[in-house]
Amino acid sequence: MTTTVEQRRVIQGPFDTHPMEAGWASEAIFFIRIEEEMEPGSTYEAAVEISVDGVLWIEEGTRITGPDDGILSFVRVSHFGGLLRLKGDVEGKLKMSIHLVLKE
Repeated sequence: MTTTVEQRRVIQGPFDTHPMEAGWASEAIFFIRIEEEMEPGSTYEAAVEISVDGVLWIEEGTRITGPDDGILSFVRVSHFGGLLRLKGDVEGKLKMSIHLVLKE
């Protein structure tokens, strides 16, 4: 299953993505695409977070920073339980799309 959790969202400062129910999956890959660098030299860092109820969140331990190549980055996780999201921070201003691929 592939889903778009953020579509062409302009982000400045702290952000978190829409949470996704993923308890049925054994593997997840977040793809982060930089649609537009709205301020030159903008960067982001993000951490995968997990939750059992969608209210309380905890870092899973996997982190990603970018942009690596200026366009597309990804991060893989497994053994994550119920709900997944990314929580991060943008230094500058970026227009980003974030997709989540879930596989059994």
